[in-house]
Amino acid sequence: MVIRDARPDELEEVGELRVTAYQAAGFMSPDSGYAPTLRALGRDGAGAVLVAVDDEDADRILGTVMLQLPPHGGEIGVGQEEAEVRALAVVPGEQGKGTGSALLRAVIVRAAHESVRHLVLLTQPEMRGAQLLYRRAGFRRLPERDWSPVPGRMLLAYGLVLAGADGQD
Repeated sequence: MVIRDARPDELEEVGELRVTAYQAAGFMSPDSGYAPTLRALGRDGAGAVLVAVDDEDADRILGTVMLQLPPHGGEIGVGQEEAEVRALAVVPGEQGKGTGSALLRAVIVRAAHESVRHLVLLTQPEMRGAQLLYRRAGFRRLPERDWSPVPGRMLLAYGLVLAGADGQD
């Protein structure tokens, strides 16, 4: 698999991939008000949308993730040296093959290249597989930054201090 920036002509497909993956896993209902947001992320150029593609078929997108840089913070309002990881999604049927891990590593590298000192993200409590992936990558819970988009729905915050951010490499 190859991780690269999504091309502008792929952003519609990337949006549909996100919605399909979230719905297939049971993390979003077909009538969810969040679907338009998932479809639109990155189309305005406010962030980097990465895709994992099949190394034998560069047009076959296997998964995606977005790095939202300041000043375009997402729901948890990132600071000047922070960026938010958004919408990590893998095509149904491709989970468990390392695509999500590869995308997460790539977005961490991209953030470091952009001089980001702290990565943050939100995840649903039910997304236990994603939470395990985040913890394995070094993310820690930030309960003080948990966010409720609607009454009765809480999203869990995680953060990762990038190498060199504390004065050490």
